[in-house]
Amino acid sequence: MFAIVKIAGQQYRVSAGQSLYVPHLSGNAGDSVSFDDVLLLDNGSSVETGSTVKAKVNAEIVAEKKGKTVIAFKMKRRKGFRKKKGHRTLYTQIKITSIA
Repeated sequence: MFAIVKIAGQQYRVSAGQSLYVPHLSGNAGDSVSFDDVLLLDNGSSVETGSTVKAKVNAEIVAEKKGKTVIAFKMKRRKGFRKKKGHRTLYTQIKITSIA
């Protein structure tokens, strides 16, 4: 059984027991979250899509982590202008507990 769920504007294929990284969600480690925006549900024998899906995906927040450093480098040739900035995007690790 798996589902395609929309989390923070991105679509993920999830199944029970799976662990994945999603864009930063508010909450602390150990908190439970649920996602109501299920786009597709496959339970082995049938597939439900669109507005006929009446499912909810429950998950638990495991940890928060930072992604790799992304460097934004700007330069204008022959002018001596160089600017280097970087940032690390926050991600939340969640573990799917159930698809109801």
